Amino acid sequence: MSNDLLNIIGNMGFPIAVSVYLLVRLEAKLEVLTVSINNLSKAIEVRS
Repeated sequence: MSNDLLNIIGNMGFPIAVSVYLLVRLEAKLEVLTVSINNLSKAIEVRS
């Protein structure tokens, strides 16, 4: 059982690490995009 668990972690560790890294980067980019959209919305309101 323990050997099987270590084997699964060894085989799946890299894809999991890459997935977590990409999700963290994507979250940061989405936050910047959200702020930009809010700023754009405010700028459009001011002009109207």
